[in-house]
Amino acid sequence: MSTEVNLCAESEDRGAFTIDAMSDPLPPLALTLVVITRDAAASLAECLNSARFASQTIVIDSGSGDDTAQIAKNCGALVIEQAWLGFGPQKNFAVAQAANDWVLCLDADEFLSPELALEIRSALEHARFNAYEMPRRNRFLGRWLAHGEGYPDWNLRLFDRRHARWSDDVVHERVQADGKVGRLSGDLMHTSGESLEAYLAKQNRYTTLQAEGLFARGKRFSAVRLVVSPIVRFARFYVLRAGFLDGVAGLVHISIGCFNSFSKYAKLRALEQAQRVRRS
Repeated sequence: MSTEVNLCAESEDRGAFTIDAMSDPLPPLALTLVVITRDAAASLAECLNSARFASQTIVIDSGSGDDTAQIAKNCGALVIEQAWLGFGPQKNFAVAQAANDWVLCLDADEFLSPELALEIRSALEHARFNAYEMPRRNRFLGRWLAHGEGYPDWNLRLFDRRHARWSDDVVHERVQADGKVGRLSGDLMHTSGESLEAYLAKQNRYTTLQAEGLFARGKRFSAVRLVVSPIVRFARFYVLRAGFLDGVAGLVHISIGCFNSFSKYAKLRALEQAQRVRRS
C-alpha cells in the first residue's frame, strides 16, 4: 500500500475559501460534500480540495484496498464504510448521512473549476431553486472534450435533499428533483484517468447492468432499437453537436457510446433467450 497520503491541507482549514491571494478567507457554507469511493486514492485529494468551502465532507467507501480512506481523513472528511449497494442506493445512503440539507455530490475523479466553486457559493447565498445542474467537461484519451457527447454533459449534483433524491438505478442513476432546476455555467471537470482498456471494461459492466435493469422492469427486446439507437446517437452527438471537432478522441468516444447502445439491447435479447431456455 502506498504511503503517499498527505495530499490535503490540514483538516482544521476545512471550510476556508479564498477567491485570490489578496482576499480574506470566506466562511464555510452550510453544505455537505458527499463522495462515494472505492480505490480512489489517485484522484480523491483533488476532488475534495476543490470544494473546501463546504462545512462538512463525507466519504462513503465500499472496501478500498488503497489509501482512499486515509487521504479522505487527511482532507478533513468523515469516512463511513458501506458495502456496495449500487450507484443510486449508495448515493442516497451518502446523502442521508449529511448534517446539512444542501448537498453537493461528486465522483472521486471529478473536481470543481474555480468558476464553478464561486457560482455554487453565490447560488446558495440566495437560492432560487431546490437543485442546480452544471456542465461536466470530460477528459478522454488525454483531451478535454468540448463538443458532442463529452460537453456540455449536464449533471445535477447540487440540491436540497428535502426536495430531491437520487434514483434507485444501480447504474446511470440521476437526481429527481421537485420543481424547476437551476443551471450553473462553471465546469465540473471529469478527469477519468483510467486506461482505454479499463474504460471499455467499465462500459461493458454498465451495459450489462442496464440490460438487467430493463429486463427486470419488463422491457422487451426490439430489433428496431438495436439498429436505430446507435445511429440516432451518432447523428445527434457526432454530427449535430459537432463531436467531430474533438478529433480522434471525439470519434472514439462516440463510437464507444454507439456500441454501448447496441450492446445494451443485444444483452437484453440474450436475457430473454436465456429465460425461454429455462422455461422450455
